[in-house]
Amino acid sequence: MNAKLLLIILDGVPYRNFRRLFGNLEGWVLSGEARVWTHRSVVPSISASCYASIHTGVAPAEHGSTGNSNVFRLTHPDIFSATRAAGGITGAVAHSFWSEFFNRHPFDLVRDIEYDEPESTTINHGRFHTMTGYGLINQMTPSDVDLFATLTRLCERFGLHYGLLHTCTLDSMGHRFHHDCQEMDDACFKMDEMIAHFIPRWRAAGYEIIVTGDHGQDARGHHGGRDPLQQETALYYFGPAEGPDPETVIDQLRLAPTILGRLGAEVPKTMKAKSFLK
Repeated sequence: MNAKLLLIILDGVPYRNFRRLFGNLEGWVLSGEARVWTHRSVVPSISASCYASIHTGVAPAEHGSTGNSNVFRLTHPDIFSATRAAGGITGAVAHSFWSEFFNRHPFDLVRDIEYDEPESTTINHGRFHTMTGYGLINQMTPSDVDLFATLTRLCERFGLHYGLLHTCTLDSMGHRFHHDCQEMDDACFKMDEMIAHFIPRWRAAGYEIIVTGDHGQDARGHHGGRDPLQQETALYYFGPAEGPDPETVIDQLRLAPTILGRLGAEVPKTMKAKSFLK
């Protein structure tokens, strides 16, 4: 496997916040270095359900994770397992739900918070956090620049072919402050500035990059239903592939087959949606 791709998931960022507040990402779109589309999540548009659908390419009604209280080791083929089957090296810097979905359940704080398992059939190199104690008063989220640096370290140390990064910071900020406020504007501004420091380094290392959200959030900081503010986020792509018309809405179930197609891995038969990149 020669191709390499990073999927960066900024949890809970509605489309309008991406397009209005992420000046660096939008600057790359204007320069032609990136392209952007609307990305519509599955329903329920709740975090765990979206994580599972993004990586398995099937709807929550099929994979069975119907919400954040229903997390277990998934049985459907996924991006990690298909990449490994094709000989690729995988890594993830993310919330512990990802380890439980795609490596082992339940999550053991000591065993699973950091692991390097070259023979794993799913995630080879994992760095996870739990957000234990999370609430509106204390978000319990790591610094995003630390997460970006950790992913970069895994890429450079282990030669990842596929790497996932997931951060809950903006989702947590949205739940606490909602979206029409200085706090949210500032949080998005800081995230945009942090990720912009790493994108040129990832591109120079040969990675295609997708930056997106798992779902959106409405004006009251809620998601889970079918409201466009809750479902719709943006999807930015850095790479050489051809994509659809800019007005195309990308269904979330298309991400898994698209990523595997770019990596040159076989797409499992359970992933019935079509790739949106060629």
